[in-house]
Amino acid sequence: MLAKIKNPVVDGRLEIDPEKAIKQQQSGYGEVEHVAIFDEAQRAWTHKRIADYLKRGGTYGNKLKVPNFPMSEAAFLIWSLDQREDWATIVCLIGGGQEINTGEAGIAEWITALNEQFRHWKVYISNKLTEPEYAEGKVNDLLKDNHNAVFSDKLHLGVSLRSFRAERLSAFVHSLLSFNPNASSLYMEVINHNYPVVLTRSMDKARAWLRQQARGTQQTGVLITKVSARFKPLAVHVLPQDEANAVHWFLEDKTDVRSSNYLEEAATEIQVQGLEVDFACVLWDADMRYNAGKWEFWKFNGKTQWIPEKNVETQKYMLNAYRVLLTRARQGMVICVPEGNNRTTPEGFPEDSTRLPEYYDTTYEYFKTIGLQEI
Repeated sequence: MLAKIKNPVVDGRLEIDPEKAIKQQQSGYGEVEHVAIFDEAQRAWTHKRIADYLKRGGTYGNKLKVPNFPMSEAAFLIWSLDQREDWATIVCLIGGGQEINTGEAGIAEWITALNEQFRHWKVYISNKLTEPEYAEGKVNDLLKDNHNAVFSDKLHLGVSLRSFRAERLSAFVHSLLSFNPNASSLYMEVINHNYPVVLTRSMDKARAWLRQQARGTQQTGVLITKVSARFKPLAVHVLPQDEANAVHWFLEDKTDVRSSNYLEEAATEIQVQGLEVDFACVLWDADMRYNAGKWEFWKFNGKTQWIPEKNVETQKYMLNAYRVLLTRARQGMVICVPEGNNRTTPEGFPEDSTRLPEYYDTTYEYFKTIGLQEI
């Protein structure tokens, strides 16, 4: 559709260029499909992100350039299928609390586009999307004046297809991250369905546990957030952001040092979203710390210290990063919260002030109160 619009865009209004597209007699612009399926629809880009992307012509500036693009990604897809004059359907597959990158608009952007520009579209939406992890619980408010909206319990995937052992894993992870009092009971449900979730402070123990669990071609891997910073002392390196590296990490067998099974290179939430391994180690760094019933968020300055992260939007992405990592294992996981470094120099100063034990201890104790089994 980008190739068929008038370019450049004038007065903030998208129009089909009749010299680039043929209008069919009854169906409108028949080159547009009847049905579009948007996986991970909560990750659709905001107007600013897609406009910046198209202004420079893609990531590397070698694709079609569209200056002054006027819509978000969600609105543009609806606009594209709206060019059909017979019928069209968009299926949005939504993951709760999965927005992990700047510029990912969430389900609210789809609703805003429908409310403001496409009021004639009918909206069928899961009644579970009213929960807090979807659009911060504002779905009902966003749709209250949209008379074409219908809620239905038939539109919720109630059983996780990612993990055949843990139907309740997502519910447990949500409770753990939001401090719900039912986290302990949900944890017991998960492990009673033969899905182990264990806790350790030692990467050596975590690696040994993973190797003990995996059978045959079952895959293991270490996972960290992209904000993690102090993992090298634990003999962990971040998988470089390159497609070829991710291919080797996921697909090579246990004899290849590039494989995830070597447990040396860790993938981030960016590389594993939508994918999974059989058994995972989630390595918990000092970027997100438990403190008195809430999470504190920190970013490393790359040199000497952790800096508090005050931006609420960024905090949401950081929380969601752990939500993603905690739901990537098909058959079981170990959470490693390091002990940090409590040694001092001969002068009495911390040997490593970027890995003080207090950065990790409260998080570890919180997990213990839920009842996570220690190894």
